[in-house]
Amino acid sequence: MTVSAPNQAAIDPQAVLQQLARSQVVYLGETHDSEADHQAQLEIIQALHQKNPKLAIAMEMFQRPFQSVVDRYLAGEITETQLKELTEYEKRWGFPWEFYAPILRFAKENKIPVIALNTPAEITRKVSRQGLESLTAEERRWIPPFSEIRTEPERYEQRLREIYDEMHQGKGNSERFEKFFLAQVLWDETMAEGVSQFLKANRDRQIIVLAGKGHIVYGDGIPSRVTRRIGTDLKQAIVLLNPPAELQKDAEIADFFWKNR
Repeated sequence: MTVSAPNQAAIDPQAVLQQLARSQVVYLGETHDSEADHQAQLEIIQALHQKNPKLAIAMEMFQRPFQSVVDRYLAGEITETQLKELTEYEKRWGFPWEFYAPILRFAKENKIPVIALNTPAEITRKVSRQGLESLTAEERRWIPPFSEIRTEPERYEQRLREIYDEMHQGKGNSERFEKFFLAQVLWDETMAEGVSQFLKANRDRQIIVLAGKGHIVYGDGIPSRVTRRIGTDLKQAIVLLNPPAELQKDAEIADFFWKNR
């Protein structure tokens, strides 16, 4: 295992863990289908729990309407199999369950709250096709108020436009991009709201956020939107797990790189 910071040589992992322990929110940016990334997440969670047992784990992998199901699993009221079935995990997420199961088992054993962060998939899809105004009152329950869904910063939009153009080989139109971008922002704002609401109600807990790298790099996705809700004195840290070499040359992309493969 090696840990480094942008444009720096390897750093002692224990020294990095000490720094992470001083952050109220720690983002562990994953590639969803990387088993090594999930092993690293578990190792970091276990190490931080040793330093401060008052943790919470916020997970992109579960959608907000299923919070009560996650709570029932943690309380021992339902089995792991039932958790998987009742959260519609295979349909709504679908990456190998065993990548995340050890983290959930650790949370249950140690009475660590788990926050279901994500926007319901059908809402994100609807917004990407028809825009925010198409949502019903019932659907709006699961997302922030429209006034809190903000498209800044501009560099985030530019980065997503490059991804969109690559996906569509330069043939996508502006109107479709705007809806695609709005859906991405909605995703980030919903997850940021989930982190912020928990933080406001549980100031004594450190939150470990498990999300895809795209939601946390440069702090533009979830982190900046949490800061906007909580305040600039909030201490956050971004860790990218097993990033490719080209990302490690970018001084602004993250605070640390954690490599265990």
